Amino acid sequence: MKKFNLSLVLLLISIWVFSESILLNPYNRKDAISLNGEWNVIIDPFCRGEISGFYKNKKPSGKADFVEYSFSNVFRLHVPGDFNSQLPELKYYEGNVWYQRTLKLNIISDKRQFLYFAGANYFSKVWLNGVEMGSHEGGFLPFQFDITPFVKNGENDLVVMVNNNRKKENIPAMNFDWWNYGGISRDVFLVQTPTSFIEDYKIQLKKSSSTTLTGYLRLNGVQTAQNVEINIPELKINKTLTTNETGEVSFEISAKPQLWNPEIPKLYSVRFVFGKDTICEDIGFRTIETKGDKVMLNGIPVFLKGVNFHEEIPQRMGRAYSDADAAMILNEVKALGCNFIRTGHYPQNERIVRMAEKMGLMIWEEIPIWQGIDFTNETVMKKAEVMFKDMIARDKNRAAIIIWSVANETAPSTDRNRVLRGLVNLTRKLDNTRLIGAAFNNISYTKETSTFTLQDSLVQSLDLVGVNKYMGWYMSFPVAPGQLKWNIAIDKPLLISEFGGEAVYGQHGANDVASSWSEEYQEKLYIDNIDMFKNIPNLCGITPWVLFDFRSPTRMNYLNQNGWNRKGLVSDKGLRKKAWYVVKDYFNSK
Repeated sequence: MKKFNLSLVLLLISIWVFSESILLNPYNRKDAISLNGEWNVIIDPFCRGEISGFYKNKKPSGKADFVEYSFSNVFRLHVPGDFNSQLPELKYYEGNVWYQRTLKLNIISDKRQFLYFAGANYFSKVWLNGVEMGSHEGGFLPFQFDITPFVKNGENDLVVMVNNNRKKENIPAMNFDWWNYGGISRDVFLVQTPTSFIEDYKIQLKKSSSTTLTGYLRLNGVQTAQNVEINIPELKINKTLTTNETGEVSFEISAKPQLWNPEIPKLYSVRFVFGKDTICEDIGFRTIETKGDKVMLNGIPVFLKGVNFHEEIPQRMGRAYSDADAAMILNEVKALGCNFIRTGHYPQNERIVRMAEKMGLMIWEEIPIWQGIDFTNETVMKKAEVMFKDMIARDKNRAAIIIWSVANETAPSTDRNRVLRGLVNLTRKLDNTRLIGAAFNNISYTKETSTFTLQDSLVQSLDLVGVNKYMGWYMSFPVAPGQLKWNIAIDKPLLISEFGGEAVYGQHGANDVASSWSEEYQEKLYIDNIDMFKNIPNLCGITPWVLFDFRSPTRMNYLNQNGWNRKGLVSDKGLRKKAWYVVKDYFNSK
């Protein structure tokens, strides 16, 4: 009998328990192995899977043995990919879906093994070889597990349960204006690292400086001070740093990088080296600040020519997940003349974010703190804090991210104000190099002066204010658009974060009748809104809602919507509506 090494087992278990705080990034690691492909699937609408032991993936041991639930001879779904769009029967499905695949591994003693999920909606639980690895809540951010103590040479059985039921205590909550795509909707990786490795790092320009790089690096699996290297060949930087005993080191490095901007989105190859572990990542450097009511990129005022879009391919009626999907969306963004995107209303997949950065698109990013969030529930608020930390952790090195948003369309209250101010303060502690914003829809109108105002104490805590106002759609123009006045946060930059109206592509009619759902009405609505924008003294940009028509089961006008929000500048078939050209001309003039 082999000797049982108790100390080794205890060490591995302690590593596994601690692994919740670790978040590797497989997109920067050559040792990441894709687990994408076809996975075996069992649909579990009555939630019998755990009771029945689906995670054990039992197999018959003989002719007389019967296994009622098995992943043998079942159908398969593509991973990544939502399950709603892959089978007609699952179009509206909300519930448990069980995924299974086999991992064939050749275990190396000086390697650690991590399972990394870039995103799965909404609640996930993971088993390896019948042992529960852990669970995760939230549909739009990554999670991972250190599976080192539980893998074995040869075949390993991986089972994942994903549930997309809407609940009041979820983020987002019960009601939201997009499709509730469920499943393993983003990449899955097996990441192999040395026993001691680079766990986390950040490198960006120091606030208000264009010549000082600042950041930190953290190691995992060390108990003594260690040397690490930072190399940026183009900047002739080759610096050796020494960590403390817990593996952490902060740094400042003098440099004169070419600054990232929409015209020249310069990225530098940055390399971190520690022992047997090397990470390479393309990183850009820029400054973003406000000066009065202006947004200043690299010290120069910039007008945010943007658009909103969902992480969805309308032609496929499913979640976007690949580089090809990202290119389809972002090429249309660039064709519109944009330099900015608002990824409403959740952190979109990393392929979209990274490609947008390479294309010179600035980004507003937020977690889905949207209408219906219960700000009185402390459990919900703890979830929000974790999600916000995870969003910043994932994208902190992306120069393209210029705004962290703490909320969209939330009603003022004592609890709401307390929670969102807390998120603002948390964000400033975690990252003081970006702007903090929020989008508001609680706008008031004073008839006597034809003026819009916003009375919301949260405004004072923000760097930039977004306003969602659908003039000509949810509110008629009370006077001629050019006569409307705006008096909102006049000492800060104001972004029109949402505006627009619905139209069915190819449907023509009067341009003064909203119920026509015509391209002509949508076109005139955009012309009128742009006329109104001239009277916003602190306007720093606009982001029409929305780039593409998108799926939403709450849109129930059968003739004109039929499960689609038709506010897109581009139809669900990829065809441009008349309003697209109005926006294009406006952006060309800026």
